[in-house]
Amino acid sequence: MAKVIEGLYYSESHEYVKVDGDFGFIGITDYAQNALGNVVYVDMPEVDDEVTAGEEFGAVESVKAASDLISPVSGTVVEINEALEDQPELVNEDAYANWIIKVELSDKSDLDNLMDAAAYEEFCNK
Repeated sequence: MAKVIEGLYYSESHEYVKVDGDFGFIGITDYAQNALGNVVYVDMPEVDDEVTAGEEFGAVESVKAASDLISPVSGTVVEINEALEDQPELVNEDAYANWIIKVELSDKSDLDNLMDAAAYEEFCNK
């Protein structure tokens, strides 16, 4: 069973958002990293790029497949996780500790369209 953390918001495309004030940390879920296998590259946007809920903002490549990253929320990228440039496998080690981008949220109502931990767990078990 993939690890699901309470208090995060989850999308059907297996990204999560951890909200901290006006900021959101976006990454892929444990379920996603498990499905992808060994991550070898994370393609991230630049700082100051805009991301839009439901639209692609990068990609994660593994030995098995490449998967687009779909932003669960809209906002402005304020930070990227630079550690992933040299060590993309950190996503496999702990998907929740190793977020991909930090955004300043432009519309918190985006969160209303996402699942809580219980709903996401149910979604993954289907």
